[in-house]
Amino acid sequence: MSSILAINKAIGDFVWGWPMLIMLLGTGLFLGFRTRFIVIRKFGYILKNTVMKMFSKNSGGEGEISAFQAVSTALAATVGTGNIAGVALAIAVGGPGAVFWMWLSAILGMSTKFSEVILAVTYRTRDKKTNAYSGGPMYYIERGLGQKWLAKLFALFGALAALGTGNMTQSNSIAQSLNTAFNIDMKVVGIVLTVLTAIVILGGIKRIGQVTEKFVPLMAAFYIVGAIAILCINAGQIPNAFGLIFGSAFTGHAAAGGFAGSTLMMALRNGVARGVFTNEAGLGSAPIAHAAATTDHPVRQGLWGVFEVFVDTLVICTMTALVILVSGEWTSGLQGAALTTKAFQSGFKGGHYIVSIGLTLFAFSTILGWSYYGEKCTEYLLGEKFVKIYRLIYIPLVFVGSIGGLQAIWAISDTVNGLMALPNLVGLLFLSGVIVSLVKDFFKDPDRIRQNEEYMEAIPDKYKPRDVE
Repeated sequence: MSSILAINKAIGDFVWGWPMLIMLLGTGLFLGFRTRFIVIRKFGYILKNTVMKMFSKNSGGEGEISAFQAVSTALAATVGTGNIAGVALAIAVGGPGAVFWMWLSAILGMSTKFSEVILAVTYRTRDKKTNAYSGGPMYYIERGLGQKWLAKLFALFGALAALGTGNMTQSNSIAQSLNTAFNIDMKVVGIVLTVLTAIVILGGIKRIGQVTEKFVPLMAAFYIVGAIAILCINAGQIPNAFGLIFGSAFTGHAAAGGFAGSTLMMALRNGVARGVFTNEAGLGSAPIAHAAATTDHPVRQGLWGVFEVFVDTLVICTMTALVILVSGEWTSGLQGAALTTKAFQSGFKGGHYIVSIGLTLFAFSTILGWSYYGEKCTEYLLGEKFVKIYRLIYIPLVFVGSIGGLQAIWAISDTVNGLMALPNLVGLLFLSGVIVSLVKDFFKDPDRIRQNEEYMEAIPDKYKPRDVE
């Protein structure tokens, strides 16, 4: 086992290090140029057609769940402990300037997520018997590029990553947080979590979508309102916080208090890593949920991909960062969730409960979202009949993770989570022409509801969807 973990660490250092960060950012920049940064130029239109249409049930076209249920499921999986602990770690190590690089990576990530969702809807398949939709990187890699081996590799990585990164590490974070804040036995937390998870995921994507469309807005609002309250109390420190962010972005920051100091490279790496890995742009996970959305055009659902990155990184992560900076606790020497907790606690009495409850809600939502990702990857690899078996494995692991068991699997799943990006980036780069064609087709008349997959006519013949065997 020790040799396996040593190999895993070596691979993990690569997939979560500079090489992968450069590939992910480079892909976002490339797709941004290819689409002429449409997500920035049309950002007002995107917000109008996402934020203002959150609870609209009729978006035209075909699908299994509503567009908002799809993005809620994706956000459920994306918004997790990284939004609380990860941002704090980036600031503790990289200094306030890390926040600037987090924002920049999110802006580039918008183009990446936009493109992923477009391809996921374009190359999705529908089961004629159940009317269930399946999509994601494994489908656009096979149906678009014809590289089935690469598609299977992605699905294998996804199915494994869901068990650890999307499941056990999250349940352990919840159990530890509730034990620390409320002295609740971790085994009791594990049992309750396992039961709740089973109730939701045994109902499939429709039930997951129904739960997350209500759960995600509430959990986000709870955390954001708590953060805004602290920012209002410390309103006079907000300009100084932004001054620290921009002032340290290109120079690093000198040692202060318990803060050891940071260089430009430390700020850049920690900020970029946190931006990339909180919104998961480029990893290929979220498109699996978006592929089930009811929509008349892939680009229309792609707008929700942009919204997803905006909410995750530019709203929730920014709130965490500002609370930490205005509190002054970023120089305390604390890191991770402990730093965020201390910052909220200094805001007002009982503020630490916001972090504890927020972390619990975020992590639980991640368990729900990733269960669907794991199921779809398993279905692609082994067939629909194995989905029930996967659930029977996934559900008990919620309890196992909550009491801290099988930590070797956590480490391995963290690595395969990063490895998911490699086949996905290949698909994005080689199918970028399809993305460009569909973007042009959609924005010729964006408000027109298409019928019967008219958008397929815009796709070059050599990239028309191939049948899945």
